[in-house]
Amino acid sequence: MKTVILALCLSLSLWSANGFAQLGKLTVSYSSIAAANLPLWLAKDAGLFAKNGLDVQLVYIRGGTTVMMTLLSMETPISQTGGSSIVSANLRGADVVMIAGGNATTDWWLLSRPEIKTGEQLRGGAVGIAVFGGSSEIFARLALKKLGLTAMKDLALLQIGGMAERLSALESGRVKAVILPPPDAFIAQKRGFNTLAHVAQPFQTSTLASSRRYIREQPETVRRFVKAQIEAVHRMKVDRDLGLKILAKYSGAQDREIVEKSYDFQASDDKLSPKQYPTLEGIRNILDALAPAEPKAKTAKPEDFVDVSFIRELDQSGYIDGLYKKK
Repeated sequence: MKTVILALCLSLSLWSANGFAQLGKLTVSYSSIAAANLPLWLAKDAGLFAKNGLDVQLVYIRGGTTVMMTLLSMETPISQTGGSSIVSANLRGADVVMIAGGNATTDWWLLSRPEIKTGEQLRGGAVGIAVFGGSSEIFARLALKKLGLTAMKDLALLQIGGMAERLSALESGRVKAVILPPPDAFIAQKRGFNTLAHVAQPFQTSTLASSRRYIREQPETVRRFVKAQIEAVHRMKVDRDLGLKILAKYSGAQDREIVEKSYDFQASDDKLSPKQYPTLEGIRNILDALAPAEPKAKTAKPEDFVDVSFIRELDQSGYIDGLYKKK
């Protein structure tokens, strides 16, 4: 019996080693320069992907439509992107699901030019968003609703692009207000722009996503990637100095105060769960936001948009709890 067990263990060990050797390069995309992407950046720079046998190249792809195209074509078979983009694409029949939680709550600010101090002063003007159909449009609409305003009725939504582009449009006066997450929201506040509304609620703001086809064809790659994500979240919570350095590098933020504020904000457990299950309540809130324009969202179930098998496997094995028990 001992001989059989020893042989089995040896076989598993050799299979694992061969699995590492056979894993090729993996290109992974992210769709915004925001603090929510820090686990991905940290996993790359801290060697956690390499530790798990993955040679990962990160590419920044702006725009939810392009991200979805590269995800479905498997040019970038795993992506860190907005949860609303995944839900929208799935409702339209795309073969995409969330495989890890990322950021489980939304924290975006509607910021206006210094002379705009009330919501009423936005009437007839324009608010800058990233792209139509993405998270920024949803949050802009929610923020404007708080102010008693209806987008595309009381004011226009202007598709501008990334965070830096929106901040530039605000500074130049091209728009009266923009919707931004950290660190750019904190940068705008420090530069004297007014906070008109803050959108904060359970919402699958960012998520790791893949296609069901890729999960079927490359389960071991996905398994190792999710494990690296779990380890990156843990490292964020125990190694602040490293996290600050990597956040500053990728975000381009030069102000130490802004970097620290953004980091501490993002690393909290309510936003970045140690176990990284996608939040079903947050997905429900996405569906509710999409329902007026997408009838299928009214009857869809949050569970239909996730594959938590890899997270559950790590959780039930005790691996995640074990990370946080280490001194």
